[in-house]
Amino acid sequence: MRVKAARIKVAAAGTVLAAGAALLSGAAPAQAATNNVTDNCDVPWISCSFGDLWLFYNSKSIAIQNGTIESAYTTFYGNVDDHWGTSAYQGSSETTYRYVFGNGGNGNGQYMKNNAASVQNCAPDDNYRVYYNSGYGGTSQYFAKNGPYGDCDITDLISALKNNNASSHFS
Repeated sequence: MRVKAARIKVAAAGTVLAAGAALLSGAAPAQAATNNVTDNCDVPWISCSFGDLWLFYNSKSIAIQNGTIESAYTTFYGNVDDHWGTSAYQGSSETTYRYVFGNGGNGNGQYMKNNAASVQNCAPDDNYRVYYNSGYGGTSQYFAKNGPYGDCDITDLISALKNNNASSHFS
């Protein structure tokens, strides 16, 4: 009788363990979501409507030809401490937004950090700086707000920043 009772207890324990293992293996871990965006205003926790600072994949002689944009670009508004992207927790899972060049043309879909060759500041009121390092450090280049007639001049990044852009902010 003792052997039979022991077998029942072992069988019951095995059933409980098997059920627990099935539950654990079936439970999906919290997944991190990654999204690619071409404008930091498309990130839900950044409050803005559209980007004023345009960073182009190509130098100005290729980026805009005969008044037509031929190069992929990314637009930013405000301070962007890392051109890689941004992350935040949404509940228990982390959501990441990576900045990429978009809108067609050369470089479309490429990550934009350390890939920009020219800049156009179309902000009516804001000056910007683009920096070599994330967190607004290192060599920088100043871009004045657009002119009184709404002209947004495109400018090549200086050699120290061409394909070495990591952050930007109001200046």
